[in-house]
Amino acid sequence: MSFEPSLQVPLQKQDTIGNYVGSSSDADKYTKQAADNNTLAIRRQALSDYDNAKFGWFHVKTCLVAGVGFFTDSYDIFAINLCSLIMGYVYYADAKGSAKNTTPTKIDVWIKGSTQLGCIIGQFAFGYLADRLGRKRMYGVELIIIIVCTIGGSFAGTTARGLSIYWILFIWRLILGIGIGGDYPVSAIITSEFATTKNRGAMIATVFAMQGAGIIAAAIVAIIALAAFKGAIDSDQLMLDYVWRITMGLGAVPGLVALYFRLTIPETPRYTLDVEQDIRQATRDIKSTVGNKNDNNIQTDNTLEPLRSGAATATESKSQKPSWKEFYHHFKKWKNFKVLMGTSVTWFALDVAFYGINLNSSIILQAIGFSGGGTPYHQLLKTTAGNIILTLLGTIPGYWVTVFTIDRLGRRTIQIIGFVALIILFCILGFAYHQILNRSIAGFVVLFTLAQFFQNFGPNTTTFIIPSETFPTRFRSTCHGISAACGKIGAVIAQLGFFQLKDRGGKNAFIPQLIKIFALFMLVGLLFTWFVPETKGKTLEELSNERDED
Repeated sequence: MSFEPSLQVPLQKQDTIGNYVGSSSDADKYTKQAADNNTLAIRRQALSDYDNAKFGWFHVKTCLVAGVGFFTDSYDIFAINLCSLIMGYVYYADAKGSAKNTTPTKIDVWIKGSTQLGCIIGQFAFGYLADRLGRKRMYGVELIIIIVCTIGGSFAGTTARGLSIYWILFIWRLILGIGIGGDYPVSAIITSEFATTKNRGAMIATVFAMQGAGIIAAAIVAIIALAAFKGAIDSDQLMLDYVWRITMGLGAVPGLVALYFRLTIPETPRYTLDVEQDIRQATRDIKSTVGNKNDNNIQTDNTLEPLRSGAATATESKSQKPSWKEFYHHFKKWKNFKVLMGTSVTWFALDVAFYGINLNSSIILQAIGFSGGGTPYHQLLKTTAGNIILTLLGTIPGYWVTVFTIDRLGRRTIQIIGFVALIILFCILGFAYHQILNRSIAGFVVLFTLAQFFQNFGPNTTTFIIPSETFPTRFRSTCHGISAACGKIGAVIAQLGFFQLKDRGGKNAFIPQLIKIFALFMLVGLLFTWFVPETKGKTLEELSNERDED
């Protein structure tokens, strides 16, 4: 059965005065077909208005509201990299030997991995609920969770009996991860469904680029907090307890700024049209977001009323809420399943390397001799500054080059370029690790920052964008959640594997082999990119694979 009803209306016999002749059932069929055609005409006109609208203030506002939330997500995810390092100087200051001033490996793994575990739950749950209940109803809920848990984590402490501060922090960050995970599908889908076809890639990439801003903001806040407490730290290194709490807690501030705007954002017209089947509300929302009184391209209420009045009765009661049975029916077809498989496996492969490296950048900086030595203050300052340098040289440029080129080069093209470049760079870094370090630390940093660049001008950005474009409206958020959750499963595997293997043969001795393993995962991502469609310049309806569906 075709996804869109045919525009052809069966001809009916008429008598001499124009009345239709035939059975009542024929008349009912004709009336229903006419109503369906009216509905289709409204839907096509409404979506055409949206897809071809001029880029305006509402689109900028959408990017800002979604982007500030994503800034908060990445700040909270990557701030723990520095906070865990600082906590070692506070809670293990009296440890002996190599354990002194160092958070134990197992604790470090679970503190960092707890957020990723929560993300998996949040991505599945919020992805499904945003399809079932609506984007608007879920947007803001995830941010409330993030704000509460960020503040709660920054005040974590050891209980009188039983739970240490690390266990309390683990619980807070697990729940925090649920909120962060929920933000992935909801922010991506809202931005995608509000965007114009021409600028959709740049809009979603802009939202995702705020991840880079969040990473660098966490490092800058840590440096400022370190500088503010320098005298106190030199006198008593336990004063670093304030530094990690301030660094973590300030992550809630941008979320508080964005919360009101998220709670008041309208439902996306695509969801209102395709799932809720509310034509009147959808056309009102389109006018209020991309239309204006002087824009002849946007249908007004008076223009649409003749069509709408004939279709309203037939559509307003037919809510198309998604069901798992319908989901199975759609994705049992290979042409649909291969796309979901492609978006999920490529994201999984990418995140093994992305989080394996970025959550452990401080360890890599230590391994190449870019940190350590001096007082606790100077050790932490050097490590934090190293993180900022890596982010500014590779991560930030990668995000923004993608923003400015993705609607010209295409998503699939950038993803292939990124995976190929990462395979080459990880092979060089892995197989020539010691030779490069012995000859030039600066050379190693250049290659490492190039890898950071091609992660973001490449699959780290495109694996976020493509799932927000390639699925039917009623499944779009669920599928993005599934794809993102597969990525976070890769992140958890990387986190566990990195710490289990990095000290094989000596402290940080296995890092070259881990980089080679990352290269292998990049090859897997490249191969599965074959199943991912190019979405550049196509409407979401063209990409949904619902036409001519049996």
